[in-house]
Amino acid sequence: MSIQRIKCGSRMSQAVVCNGIVSTAGQVARRAGGEDAEKQTADILSAIDELLAEAGTDKSKLLTASIWLADMADFKAMNKVWDAWIVPGEAPTRACVESRLAAPQFTVEIAVTASV
Repeated sequence: MSIQRIKCGSRMSQAVVCNGIVSTAGQVARRAGGEDAEKQTADILSAIDELLAEAGTDKSKLLTASIWLADMADFKAMNKVWDAWIVPGEAPTRACVESRLAAPQFTVEIAVTASV
């Protein structure tokens, strides 16, 4: 069984591919930290698109998504961007919870798994 690690750092990989499944680390808005939830979500989903492409797949093959919001008041704004991004008829399972994130400039974090 081979394991492919994508953007592997000393602490973690941004994605790992094994047995036909890719799992991403929780993605935060590295290019839009401090922006509103819509801009952060768009930035995160763009990063996820990039990771999935590097793994040889795309968002049409999503299996599950975990979403963390620093404030559940951002649920509607996050969903506005999510709903426009998701492939119609290909929505993954999903959980969304309120949680304190790693740094105060981040209000949204998303991790996904997908079939390769």
